[in-house]
Amino acid sequence: MSRSMALLMVGVFCCGFAKAASAAEHVVYEGGEGVGKGKHILFIASDHEYRGEETCPAIARILAKRYGFKCTVLFGQTEDGVIKPGSSLIPGIEVIDDADMLFLFMRFINPSDQWLAKFESYLKRGGPVLGLRTTTHAFNGIKGEYAFLNFNHNSEDFVGGFGRQVLGETWNPKLGAGHYGRNHQFATAMHPVPENQDHPVLRGVGEMHAMAGAYSARPMPNSTILATNQVLEGMEVGSAPVADKPPQPAAWVRTYRYRGGPEGRVFCSTQGASEDILSEGVRRLIVNATLWCMGLEDAIDADSDVSFIGGYNPTTFSFQPSITDARPGDIQGFDTPILKP
Repeated sequence: MSRSMALLMVGVFCCGFAKAASAAEHVVYEGGEGVGKGKHILFIASDHEYRGEETCPAIARILAKRYGFKCTVLFGQTEDGVIKPGSSLIPGIEVIDDADMLFLFMRFINPSDQWLAKFESYLKRGGPVLGLRTTTHAFNGIKGEYAFLNFNHNSEDFVGGFGRQVLGETWNPKLGAGHYGRNHQFATAMHPVPENQDHPVLRGVGEMHAMAGAYSARPMPNSTILATNQVLEGMEVGSAPVADKPPQPAAWVRTYRYRGGPEGRVFCSTQGASEDILSEGVRRLIVNATLWCMGLEDAIDADSDVSFIGGYNPTTFSFQPSITDARPGDIQGFDTPILKP
């Protein structure tokens, strides 16, 4: 046996095989100094279309490097540990026990009961939750004990599942929650609601141009609408608005109580695709919302730096995956590209 091989084996056994394996399952961006020092945000990225696997690590790096948060990012994966957008296999959920906030970008996933038990334990303690885009319909096809989390659940005590009851909206075109305009052809302008312009989440937020198409939404009554959308006739900034598409809610805040538990803060936006956050206004909105969710609104600075850390060249949203062989370890650190096709 070579000396290098012997040292490798000693390292594995000293650290423990399980620990070594779990380190490769997800990405951790360690925070430095800043308002978030000592706080842990757990990101979960697994959607089929809008590149949450690009949005989440990009925002996580900003929050870690510029604000001091420890940010852990979990991804939908294959059995072999390759990132697979939309997969219900999302290793690493155990770290939720240590999380101070959840940042979610999911769509129609169906995890195991063990995974869902961990997820539910967080909601039971009323932890803050931020959900982007398709997270309003995060769960689908769940059977048995946790079926009430499904986006189309219709029992009287949990109508609309996790999306409606926690984030404030689900996916239900029959009730007005669905695509609004021609997705992939019409971009979306987002505008602050004038009467809520002074809300901390809108502090310093300028023009917001989102490449993903608009959604219609009817958030729960206790929601405060911060921004509405305007369907545009094209994809470019400055495209004319579509006249027959009046604005719809596009970003809101609220509080939730999971089955009578303690109250927790929520921010939800129907935008947030990987190309959406190229807009500084959209990016600042999401960063501000993270601070607000954690009760750190006094630290929201209109001039704070929300620029990207490292390389960020997002791919256009599509049901066709942009990456087929990337692993979480490929974007560890602050300088690796997110994600290289």
